[in-house]
Amino acid sequence: MPIMSEAPIDLARLRQQVEGKNIHTETLLATDYLNHFNEIVMLLDMVADMPDMIGDCKAWKPKSYSDHFRDSTFVEKELAIQAYEHAPKAYRQSFDRTVELANEAVAMGVQRLEEAIAKGQPGLIAEVARQSSQRVQKLMDVCGAIIHGRATTLNQAEIDQLMGN
Repeated sequence: MPIMSEAPIDLARLRQQVEGKNIHTETLLATDYLNHFNEIVMLLDMVADMPDMIGDCKAWKPKSYSDHFRDSTFVEKELAIQAYEHAPKAYRQSFDRTVELANEAVAMGVQRLEEAIAKGQPGLIAEVARQSSQRVQKLMDVCGAIIHGRATTLNQAEIDQLMGN
């Protein structure tokens, strides 16, 4: 007996469903996901004045788009997950790659902060904290642009510069 495949999604209907739900009708992505990164940006900033906050930074873990919504109080979380699964490839690929870069930037920032804290130099700690939070914020800005329909991507030179390579 042949395996029955799931019926193809009606994108026009899905776009109607997301209208007015804080999910972009063209990209089918939601800015609420960026709240996950807002938390770590705030924590990275706080390390400048309170180095002991590094523990909270280390406890922060990347979370997939779907997991973020499953764990959230977002009213339309199931719709957000479904929309993401059907987001146009041009947006989804750029978005997912930028999220990967943001996760890498967080890990790199935490590592650099640990090194700066070990040196016990408040000025260095503050500078590394500022750079780290700005790096993640820049990537969040790119994610936000993608979510809002500007298929923005970073070229390799921009990625290298941002990541300090």
